[in-house]
Amino acid sequence: MFRHALRSQAFSSLKRPAAINGLRLRPYSWATTASCHGLMRTALPAKPVVLEARRGIAGLSFDNDTIYALSSAQGRAGIAVIRISGPGCANVYAGLCPSKPPPKPRYAAVRTLYEPGTDSNIVDSSALVLSFPSPNTVTGEDVLELHVHGGPATVKAVLSAISKCPSSSKIRYAEPGEFTKRAFINNRLDLAQVEALSDTLAAETEQQRRAAVRGSSGVLGKTYEGWRSQLLLARAEIEALIDFSEDQHFDESPTELLSNVADIVRRIVRSIRLHEVAGQRTELLRNGIRIALLGPPNAGKSSLMNLVVGREASIVSHEAGTTRDVVEASLDIRGYLCSFADTAGFRTAARADEEVIGAVEEEGIRRARRKAEEADVVVVLASVESVPGGGHGIVYDPETLRLASAAEQHLVVVNKRDAVDDEAGFRNLISDFKARAGLRTEPITISCREAAENTMGGGSDPGGLHGLISALAASFGELTELPSDMQDLLGVTERQRQLLVECRGHLEEFLAEADVVLAAEHLRSAANCLARITGRGEGGDVEEVLGVIFEKFCVGK
Repeated sequence: MFRHALRSQAFSSLKRPAAINGLRLRPYSWATTASCHGLMRTALPAKPVVLEARRGIAGLSFDNDTIYALSSAQGRAGIAVIRISGPGCANVYAGLCPSKPPPKPRYAAVRTLYEPGTDSNIVDSSALVLSFPSPNTVTGEDVLELHVHGGPATVKAVLSAISKCPSSSKIRYAEPGEFTKRAFINNRLDLAQVEALSDTLAAETEQQRRAAVRGSSGVLGKTYEGWRSQLLLARAEIEALIDFSEDQHFDESPTELLSNVADIVRRIVRSIRLHEVAGQRTELLRNGIRIALLGPPNAGKSSLMNLVVGREASIVSHEAGTTRDVVEASLDIRGYLCSFADTAGFRTAARADEEVIGAVEEEGIRRARRKAEEADVVVVLASVESVPGGGHGIVYDPETLRLASAAEQHLVVVNKRDAVDDEAGFRNLISDFKARAGLRTEPITISCREAAENTMGGGSDPGGLHGLISALAASFGELTELPSDMQDLLGVTERQRQLLVECRGHLEEFLAEADVVLAAEHLRSAANCLARITGRGEGGDVEEVLGVIFEKFCVGK
């Protein structure tokens, strides 16, 4: 019965520990058990409902209307795609193509489209028509696609003609995301795949696209449904033990049963932690990696930012303290969405030969310090400058290095390498700088002047800018990449990660719980969190979540 299923399906590969974290059984009457769990005092069925995965979406439904919309982009194009879904697809085809038989399912056919009710008023002389019978379609319903000429007038005429087709069901224009909503309700997509589709439509960079593709595979939804099924099975075992421990003889002791349940819970908790980390990394791909550019005044921060961004985002001047506030710009670096921030120059203490730091500049430094603390990557810029008495030295601010060391990733860059013509002398400056700053790695050397002038500098990388970009991309990879066997975890969204954190909390409370009835309740709460991720089972806020997601969808998707 339950026990055999639990051992064979969930715990066959796990060892049974001697302890069960202090879980204990106490006798409960039927009235107490029913009040705690809503159980009925009847004989347990051979196949309890609690063990079955409920694939229906409780409380979600839609009318029997036939919907249609332009699925391709608005505006002039070579071809426009119009999608129709619902029970009236055959009526729409009959209205538009009155003298032609329906095309073979999933085969394209060229048809002339007419104004409904006429055989002379041609709407499009050569449209491509495809029909997809339910249930194996994108929405789970009958689907008809019209590939028409993409001129605005033609598209408008075809859309108008569809609404005039006689049909047994109402034909109306689709709402935003309604095709995908019907796919979800008809079990063609789970909620995790719906979110991935939303990310696919919103993707602007290559890395965002890769993460969205991984999320649309359905692997995450199957994983979470598998965990939920195991928790439901374990909960059923515990509740059966509560209700029948005094009336029935069981093959294994309560201690052994609870040990097995604890084992599977620990394994799920370990897996959830991996998914949480993956969710944090994926969120960097979706929202962008924050980069803070720090350094002393006149080190070339604004020049470097303008070169990286490709436009004059920051004002460039030889006057110290020109940048008083944080200047930010978003850009795509090697497929990664980034937010690049140029900050005020750091002068942690005014020397006798420098001007006193004013209140405005001090506020700029404070904001720069805060931006560095929030950044995912900190780029510290030093520069080669002339020193009193002749010669050159590398000028840097010690606080910027301290801030950089606290960031997840950081780079140290030396600008104005063109100021020293002697290669050996420049290498000596770098060695001295590493010793003074306590650097363990070689700094990246660049010349913003050479990069701006696009001089080759003896190589194919003008000013060393490409090398800096490559180093930035490598640091982005360190922040976001996952092992090859965990690539599907790139699809974990922030909403899913928060629910996984909540689920893990319930499971950890289960492991620490001494009362077996409350322990069973923790399993129920954990399973409910997983149901809210996929939209299956008891997830009560599915309609609300769908509303938020579909706000981002265009009409026709």
